Formats: sequence, C-alpha cells, structure tokens
Amino acid sequence: MDLEGSTALITGANRGLGRHFAQQLLQRGVSKVYASARVPGAIDLPGVHAVRLDVTDPMSVAEAAAVATDVTLLVNNAGISTGTNLVTGDLALIRQELDTNFYGPLAMIRAFAPILAANGGGAVLNVLSRLAWLSFDGANAYAVSKAAAWSLTNGVRLELAKQRTQVTGVVLSATDTDMMAGWDIPKNDPAVVVRAALDGLEAGALEVLGDQDSIDAKVALSADPAKVYALT
Repeated sequence: MDLEGSTALITGANRGLGRHFAQQLLQRGVSKVYASARVPGAIDLPGVHAVRLDVTDPMSVAEAAAVATDVTLLVNNAGISTGTNLVTGDLALIRQELDTNFYGPLAMIRAFAPILAANGGGAVLNVLSRLAWLSFDGANAYAVSKAAAWSLTNGVRLELAKQRTQVTGVVLSATDTDMMAGWDIPKNDPAVVVRAALDGLEAGALEVLGDQDSIDAKVALSADPAKVYALT
C-alpha cells in the first residue's frame, strides 16, 4: 500500500489514535483524509475533511460511503471500552461493545469494499487489541469484542484478496489515550503505535504487533491457559 497520493477515511478521528492517524497520514503525503466522528465539530485537525459518522448506525455508514467515494484506505479505529464483565455485567453494555468494536468495522468494510475495489483495491487497517488474545477480569466484554474483531480481520482478508485489497491488523496493549485515562499503568505513546502501524501497512504486513506486551500475548496463545491466567 503506497500511502502517498492515496485517500483515507478514519473512524473515531476526533481524538486519541484516530487523530494521530489523520495527522501522520497527512505527513506521509496522503492527498485527502476524511476524519470521521459522531460529532464532526469535535475534529480540530487542519487539512482534513470532517465527516459525521456513527459506525453503529447503518444509515450513517451509508451516508459516509456516499460521500467518500474516492477512498483507497479505510482505517477502522473507532472503539469503546465500558469496563464490563460477562457473567454479571449489563447485557446492554456488552452489546454496545460488540456493536462498536465488531459490527461497526464489519459495517464499514461491507460499505467500503466496493469503493476500494472500484479504486484499485486499496487497503483496510483495523485497530485491534492485545485483549483479543488475553482476557482480563473487569474488561471481558471488551476482550470478546476484540477477539471477534481479530477474527473478522482474518476473515475479510481472505474475502477481499480477490479484489486486491490489503487487510492489515494492528495489535496494541495499553496506550495513552482517553480510553485508558483511568488506568495508572505503563502506556504506549500513541504516536509511536500509529507510526508502526503505517510503516507495517506500507511494507505489506498483514499484522503489526505494536508493543512487546502484544508480542508476548500472541506467543502465549500456545501456552497452557492455567499458566497464562495463573490458575495453578
């Protein structure tokens, strides 16, 4: 994926990773950046085209696709974490996480796949999480939604290969964004994570592991769960 001269659309671009994606894409010579958010007035980055978009609203997704017909790169960044567990957590919050973190990217890909095909193939970049591979008491609904998003990424990669659309997933652990504001733990610099993601995308990588914690989590997939989760 050659970013220079391409046209990108980023979901959740008003802050955090999304804003960094928009900023760095402009710096890399992208000709147009559609920066989307539920409230486009919250987007304050010069040089972008602000677009209203709620990834959980089919009508909103369709309207964005009708506007951004020149897109060659779709960045599925929008996401939420409600701090909800599965057994006793509020089902409405669990569904909200799945709606945003799984069904949202799926809706965007379904809407923009024909656009990418018409524009030569292009690429999709999905923002994933280490918790796709490691559950965490207190955020298990988020983990489920990101596990589904990881599988989604692998699945649509196969389905879109015939139209020459590259599908890349970037996996990251705790990163210094608003989502992690309440966590007093070591965090990644979001600018560094975004740079790694875009470097990987341009190099043709299908999966980018954004930090050592994510590397370790993927390695641990082959380990005994009793050891991973300290149950013995």
